Amino acid sequence: MTDNHQKIIIGVDTHKDFHHVAVISALGESLTDRKFDATPDGYAALIAWVTGQGDVLRAGVEGTGSYGAGLTARLRSAGIEVIDVLAPDKQERRLRGKTDQIDAYSAARAVLSKRATTVPKIRNGEVEAMRILRTSRRLVVKQRTEIMNQLHSLLVSAPETLRAKFAGLKAKDLAKACARLRELAGDDVVTAATKDAAKSLGRRHVELSLEADRFEESIRALVTAYAPELLAVYGVGPDVAATLLTVAGENVDRIGTESALAHLAGTAPIPASSGKTNRHRLNRGGNRQGNAAFHRIVLVRMKRHPETRAYVEKTLARGKTKRDTMRLLKRYLAREIFPILIAVQERHATTQIAA
Repeated sequence: MTDNHQKIIIGVDTHKDFHHVAVISALGESLTDRKFDATPDGYAALIAWVTGQGDVLRAGVEGTGSYGAGLTARLRSAGIEVIDVLAPDKQERRLRGKTDQIDAYSAARAVLSKRATTVPKIRNGEVEAMRILRTSRRLVVKQRTEIMNQLHSLLVSAPETLRAKFAGLKAKDLAKACARLRELAGDDVVTAATKDAAKSLGRRHVELSLEADRFEESIRALVTAYAPELLAVYGVGPDVAATLLTVAGENVDRIGTESALAHLAGTAPIPASSGKTNRHRLNRGGNRQGNAAFHRIVLVRMKRHPETRAYVEKTLARGKTKRDTMRLLKRYLAREIFPILIAVQERHATTQIAA
């Protein structure tokens, strides 16, 4: 029989339709496990069940940003601290096997051993809206690129009259020209079919461009209202700012130090020394979108920012490679941007409390 006063940690293996929950003691002893539906009623039953097992110290949940998002919100509202847990790696699965029960206990033990320490993001504010808009815009831009590739491929084998008509046109102008195509009475069957296909692709490209521009304006408006000081940083535009805000999250307790931000974005140096070689390399882990945002800022500064250009010349003269120089610049950016992100988070946290 479970002692209702003992300290426990729970682990949750999340799925689309159900979640498997495991309970361990504060000493790591396996106590019990159970499966619940991934529904509001299921969340309520899950919380009632785990709180009946003892005093919950923390909950390790896999996929807090996907299948576990709903449960994470409910656990937080119940006053239970939630930790984001990564799925077990291949080596651990080879040693222990793979079942929902094993994964749930693994999530709980990852929290107990502090292998998992990441605080999940809050997903009910402006930053979540930025993430949704950015995700949608990326999909639209990807589709637009695919449409243009199809259009170029179509025109490569098009009749000579059409190839000559569209030769030298840039993507946007090409799409608009194709969207205006009209079938003529003298067109042969191949020309008519090519015009029909090119017209359809051109119109779709124009529509996708308008959608992408609309999403971009929405992102710009949100970022300008939410974090204008971030846009004041040299090399940071609306999309990069939205990326950094999304990576950091909206809750102020998520990232405690600039080092944590650097590791999260994959910009922290990692020792890569061996023998007489003493060097560091860039972290290839972390959030890749965050790393890409830092990379874009560095590229802009290396091209146009006088202080950065002078630093690059000085660093290269010391024998550093361009890659090493960019690693150093990314780490400096983490130090520069961290207090800005914290100030933004604290300001909006205070606003929410006051409201």
